[in-house]
Amino acid sequence: MDVSLGDIAGMIAALAFAFLVFRLGSVIGKAGKILDETRVGLRTTTENVQPTLLKLTDTVSLTNEQLARVDGITTNVSAITTNASALTALFAATLGSPVVKVAAFTYGVRSALSGAGSKSTGGRRRRRG
Repeated sequence: MDVSLGDIAGMIAALAFAFLVFRLGSVIGKAGKILDETRVGLRTTTENVQPTLLKLTDTVSLTNEQLARVDGITTNVSAITTNASALTALFAATLGSPVVKVAAFTYGVRSALSGAGSKSTGGRRRRRG
């Protein structure tokens, strides 16, 4: 049996190809394990996130209900403020003028009574000169 240089080169190429296939299989096996672990991690994350999202949805719904209630309260406060303003204006229109007149009359009576008791000269001051 005569082994030529071409046969040796072919044998080396075949061994290199076999080693390459072995290493490639090993890498593909590791990649498969990584994908399996990733799948398990995603499944666990999904199982943990779904309840959180449901609770978040409930919280948002409750918050919207509370905001609707606050909006109703704000509307009622606005109506009360408008009514109080109208009541104040009505009070000022109906009682304001008579109260001012009574106060002016009372002031005039007090001034007249205090002026009569002190015997001033007609309400005028005497000029020195």
